[in-house]
Amino acid sequence: MMTIQQLIDEKNRSGLTYEQISIMSGVPLGTVQKVLGRITASPRYDTLVALERVLGQQAPPNCVMESPTPYYNGNNALDGSKDSVGAGKVQGEYTIEDYYALPDDQRFELIDGVLYVMEAPTTIHQMMAGDVYHQVKNYISSKKGKCIPLMSPCDVQLDMDDKTMVQPDFMIICDRSKVVKQKIYGAPDFILEVLSTSTRKKDMSLKLAKYENAGVREYWLIDPDKQKVIVYTFDEDDSDVSIYDFHDKVPVHIYDGKCVVDFEEIWENIEFLL
Repeated sequence: MMTIQQLIDEKNRSGLTYEQISIMSGVPLGTVQKVLGRITASPRYDTLVALERVLGQQAPPNCVMESPTPYYNGNNALDGSKDSVGAGKVQGEYTIEDYYALPDDQRFELIDGVLYVMEAPTTIHQMMAGDVYHQVKNYISSKKGKCIPLMSPCDVQLDMDDKTMVQPDFMIICDRSKVVKQKIYGAPDFILEVLSTSTRKKDMSLKLAKYENAGVREYWLIDPDKQKVIVYTFDEDDSDVSIYDFHDKVPVHIYDGKCVVDFEEIWENIEFLL
């Protein structure tokens, strides 16, 4: 668990405002200000956990799966036991060879040698990602652009090594040499993830760091529960974060804001499900 001083240091390093931290963590704005302003001497444990999810850059060492079970939905265990996939290995040692040996009826991601079981997406999840895809694709088509928008599931060998393979919900690849028959080899220019209870922590911390370090230029996190869109832009000299709600038109920065996603239109499509 990070200390309050470490949380303050990370807040200052990240450049996030109290309001942004409140929205991203779910902690009331006043509480965030009191904790990070050292007004509250003994914050609640769950408050500190929520703040660490936003400000902490490392995933907990034992948090290796979206599902708490160390098994995938089949007969073979992901514990290195005899006759299992990756026999003799522990989390952190798995490779893309092990990833490809997994059963086709269950989705996984491999991040730094750790295998994560991926739950089936909800209807809201699919509708939101799909609506963004169609709006962006229509813009690219109207401009006769060369960038390629793709929906999950599609493998991305993010670091071009044998330890990481991810499946973003939606992405844009402008360097067509990265698009090969079986996967994307290298970092997409733009990635979007729709948050869920099981993926929130991984998407907002572990993947955020991975995507930035790999060279992704823009990263969107859609939060259906809070009706927010968190946009990270990673430039060579500077990085920034902006937060929008579902009544906004959100600019796509890799297109200098000329491509805009109308979230009010998307909200009207999914509102009946919430």
